[in-house]
Amino acid sequence: MTDITGSIVALITPFLGGEIDFPTLGKLVELHVSSGTDAILVAGTTGEAATWTQDEYSRVVSFVVERVGHRLPVMAGTGTQSTATTIERTRLAAELGADCALVVTPYYNKPTQAGLEAHYRAVAAAAGLPLVLYNVPGRTGVNLLPETVLRLQDVPGIVGVKEASGSVSQAEWILRSARPGFRLYSGEDKLNYPLIALGASGAISVVANVIPRLFADSIHAALSGDHPRARELAHRLLPIAEGLFLETSPAPAKACLHLLGLVPSPELRLPLVGVQAGTREKLANLLRELDLDVPETR
Repeated sequence: MTDITGSIVALITPFLGGEIDFPTLGKLVELHVSSGTDAILVAGTTGEAATWTQDEYSRVVSFVVERVGHRLPVMAGTGTQSTATTIERTRLAAELGADCALVVTPYYNKPTQAGLEAHYRAVAAAAGLPLVLYNVPGRTGVNLLPETVLRLQDVPGIVGVKEASGSVSQAEWILRSARPGFRLYSGEDKLNYPLIALGASGAISVVANVIPRLFADSIHAALSGDHPRARELAHRLLPIAEGLFLETSPAPAKACLHLLGLVPSPELRLPLVGVQAGTREKLANLLRELDLDVPETR
């Protein structure tokens, strides 16, 4: 697997009339390739993959892999509530040409730490694709603790963790004892710079959907040790990093992309719905504060 660092976009999935909008998806891939994004995550939480059929999963991952054409690494979200299904989906992602898999902790059933460890060991042993663990307790209802991550880092095939607990100290406990080459990625856009300063290898980001070039600049400054520039950009991006979670993600990100004319529709799949009018206006103002051209009405 190509070693993945830097600005990794958790790519949204554009919909139009209830169907996946492949022409727009292709344009978004090209936008990221040309804007300094270092890798693309497809079929993640931000991509609403939990609402896709199995056929849609195959079509979308295959499409993104082919469209990227080895210009960037492609990470595929493969985690489900079931270990057996996660293994099946990770094997499919490997067949479709993904470079690695992002495997979220099983959601709703709330396994213990022993259950989480057994789950990831089973997936790593059977799936045939490098795995990045994904901890997002606000979405899943379970927290993958540092001591569990540190046991799993020595499992063959497990190469990193996306840490989105919102806790700097939790990430730091992992970073202080991580083996060489084990990657921790920030999964919380407000904490990207602090976590990179502590040793994170980059960010898997929602914000990167909306401002890919500026976001990549901020991550690259932090990784290169240009701390004055990294701090400046972190402060500048803080309002939009918070704004994209005013309502359930990815609804605000899709609203922003529509305001910027990058997608023809801000449509989501139920049970998610579009943002309220007041949120849309707040987002428009945040984009204008970033000197982006947002029409007064769209």
